[in-house]
Parts: sequence; C-alpha cells; structure tokens
Amino acid sequence: MSDWPLYEVFVRSKRGLNHVHVGSLHAADDETALRHARDLYTRRNEGVSIWVVRSDHIAATSPDEKDPFFAPSGDKVYRHPTFYAIPDDVPHM
Repeated sequence: MSDWPLYEVFVRSKRGLNHVHVGSLHAADDETALRHARDLYTRRNEGVSIWVVRSDHIAATSPDEKDPFFAPSGDKVYRHPTFYAIPDDVPHM
C-alpha cells in the first residue's frame, strides 16, 4: 500500500458552490481513489461532487515564496488607473 500514490480529495457540498479540500488518501488508481473518497468523506450524504487529484500532479507555491510571488507588480502600469482622465460627471470615483 505504501507504493500507491497519494490523492488529495475535494468535495462540493449540497449548499456549496466550490469544492473544498477535505483530506488525502492512498489508492491504486483514479477509480479506486474516487470510490474510497466517496466512502471516507461523504458518509452522511453531504456531497454532490468529488474530485480526486494525485498529489504529485499539483503545482503549488512554497510558503517561502509568498512575499515575492504575491507582491504587487509595479511594472504593470496598465493595472493602475492613474493615467486615465475621469470625467467630472462620473460619480463615486
């Protein structure tokens, strides 16, 4: 079983609009991962959709990168409305 890949499980609840990460599991293949995820994470009939994603297929940032990766880009001036002329009759600007 330790040879089986790790899957991340995301469930969308009946009242939810998005899938939420609920846990991880090991499985031999995608179909088995879906069945195990259903059995483990939707026992009380709370889910309407399940996603399973192999952990090694997820690309993510490192917490060490948070400041440079998410820092605002000052070099993209088109994102800042500083050079647009706003007419006087436009309210709330």
